[in-house]
Amino acid sequence: MDLNRPANHKYFESSMQNVISLSLPFFGLIFLGYAAGKIKQIPEAGLGWMNFFVVYLALPALFFRLLSGTPFEELANFAFIAATTFTTYIVFAVAFCIGVVATRGSIAESTILGIAGAYSNVGYMGPGLTLAVLGEDATVPTALILSFDNALMFILAPMMMAVAGAEDQSIADTIKSILWRIFSHPFILATIAGVLAAAFELQQPQAFSTLLVYLSNAAAPCALFAMGVSIAIRPIGRIPIELPIVLAVKLIVHPLLIFMLLMWLGNIDPVWIATAVLMACLPPATNVFVIAQHYGTYVQRASSFVLIGTLVSIVTVTTFIWAITTGALPTGFAEVMRGG
Repeated sequence: MDLNRPANHKYFESSMQNVISLSLPFFGLIFLGYAAGKIKQIPEAGLGWMNFFVVYLALPALFFRLLSGTPFEELANFAFIAATTFTTYIVFAVAFCIGVVATRGSIAESTILGIAGAYSNVGYMGPGLTLAVLGEDATVPTALILSFDNALMFILAPMMMAVAGAEDQSIADTIKSILWRIFSHPFILATIAGVLAAAFELQQPQAFSTLLVYLSNAAAPCALFAMGVSIAIRPIGRIPIELPIVLAVKLIVHPLLIFMLLMWLGNIDPVWIATAVLMACLPPATNVFVIAQHYGTYVQRASSFVLIGTLVSIVTVTTFIWAITTGALPTGFAEVMRGG
């Protein structure tokens, strides 16, 4: 036993160094954005063009470039899509039920709590994290989760708000609004375009490919920095008593539940399982605040969920990175890396 301790100690140090080297730049960009937002006190309107660049140009270019070069048969993994989207819905339902108890039956506020407990920051944080930790093999599952989770939230938010009476629209108008939000979202459009390009094996001009590379390389740094600024300039509201419970559901239960379901299904690529876990363990999306603000419900407390969730996720996300890369969470990714 004593003879093995130095080797184990060295292995632990090496593992932690790898995890820190992966997570520090990732959260460092968020912190730099947060610090810049606090020091410079940039008004929220000043972020408009950067957010436009990230959402409408850089991230869509990243997904299109990587998906269009992927064999089409790899994209049609319906079992993976169904499992990850269903898990997100189950987590939404759990957080919504917690909200019903905490808010004494308010469907509108419980809906925001459900979204806070299920809607990961898959847009701004997801691609930067999964591609950094798992490599480009994580592109397809990242894009699929991002597209279908966004579509799910675009359906649940207006539908539940209509039930609550907070959405002043007819059923037909609500359905039109849902379809428009889904099929006009740049992430989803880029994913569809990338899948079609892969299906027809379209060859892109060199100049266009180079432009996509430039935009793709800017996606993660700009997204993470902008997210940090966004958190800094939004005031933290009062901390509700339900916050720690819902954050535990989001940051711990969600990734563990998706891990167990995918392992139970079997025949899922280890990189895809690891990607799903990392996407699920991300903190609540900044869109939680945007949705709350849109409906005028739970606004200040939603801001607290985003800020505190992001801070706590420094610990939880780093822990999941360590668990995945060392094999402590047996996704199979660590064994694939050692075999490679």
